Amino acid sequence: MEINHICVIGLGYIGLPTASMFAQNGVRVTGVDANPRVVESLQQGKVHIHEPGLTEVVTTVLRDGTLAIASAPVEADAFIIAVPTPFYDDKKADLSHVRAAAESLVPVLRRGNLVVLESTSPPLTTQNVLRPILEQSGLNAGEDFLLAYSPERVLPGQIMKELVENARVIGGINPASAQAGKDLYLKFVRGEVVLTDAATSEMVKLMENTFRDVNIAVANEFSRLAERLGVDVWEAIRIANRHPRVRILNPGPGVGGHCISVDPWFLVESAPDITHLIRAAREVNDTQPEFVLQSLKTILPSPQGKRVAVLGLAYKPDVDDLRETPSLEVVRELVLAGATVTAWEPYKPDFKAPNMKMAASLEEAIQDADVLLLLVGHSQFKALDPEVVAQKTSARLVLDAVNAWPSQPWQDAGFTLKKLGNGKPL
Repeated sequence: MEINHICVIGLGYIGLPTASMFAQNGVRVTGVDANPRVVESLQQGKVHIHEPGLTEVVTTVLRDGTLAIASAPVEADAFIIAVPTPFYDDKKADLSHVRAAAESLVPVLRRGNLVVLESTSPPLTTQNVLRPILEQSGLNAGEDFLLAYSPERVLPGQIMKELVENARVIGGINPASAQAGKDLYLKFVRGEVVLTDAATSEMVKLMENTFRDVNIAVANEFSRLAERLGVDVWEAIRIANRHPRVRILNPGPGVGGHCISVDPWFLVESAPDITHLIRAAREVNDTQPEFVLQSLKTILPSPQGKRVAVLGLAYKPDVDDLRETPSLEVVRELVLAGATVTAWEPYKPDFKAPNMKMAASLEEAIQDADVLLLLVGHSQFKALDPEVVAQKTSARLVLDAVNAWPSQPWQDAGFTLKKLGNGKPL
């Protein structure tokens, strides 16, 4: 299939890198977003996402004219839908953005076009949700236009590299659609391209993240058991992982991000009667922030009226992504317990949240604190010198929820350092 012009709907954490990668490889791209602030910012050459290498590529392709920014779709050879798929409070998928994107394509869809959905979606979304909307154009999917699903499978912080190098799964509603999807992504993908049907492709993405979620849940439950039984979970995991067929993941304050914390619910929604393990794992990870508070109480029995400095709000180290981050749930638990919370997130210092003060610097966050709570292992936090920290805060109690700080140097500097999942006496 000959593809000279691509229209990418959704310029978020996946859509913008994808659009810029196609444009960098010589394809004319129109990037579309429903948020006028995003459109205006990009039209001015300002990138609204922190991702290593992204700003340089976007700046170049905007300057060269291979990437244009618009607020509505235009006619093109291929369309990629990369909009958010959050969930409602009842853990059911919110496909309103996918539906809106599909509806916006109906007026510009032409015979011979290819449409690819990248948004993580419940199984059969491509066939049962996307297809009927697109066929309102009067064209038949699989005959007049081609339709496929190809999930993103990249890690924030390494998106620009992994878009190119990772294997790409493309599921078509028929073989011709899958092959057209392969023709599209081979414009820049160097990893293996695997073709299948759309439902299998949707299932693959959900299985990958559910596998991770279940394994993290086991690690988080181990951390709870270790505290109950007087064991250091970090030591136990380190020893257990010496077994050649065991690889236990690290516990932490919970699971966040737009994939691992969301995708398993799509499988539960699809078949609630046979997804007991998946649901149980989600419930363990969703309640881990409550365990963080209980762990904190072992060194600070009553948080009522205490000042807590929370270090890190992102869902993982060295990114600015706060989607579904468990850190905000920890903050909520602290506030409900009567604590006053000041947070420092170096990758998103202008973030706002209710009942929480955002500090403009590490120094501001910790200076009047009663306790320091490390929730994210950002590189700059790992590099902190406890002797220097001791000079900037009156706090001498520390809870490290991610095992980022070695105990002895902090103890030598006068801190009582407690690690999440360590039940041994301090």
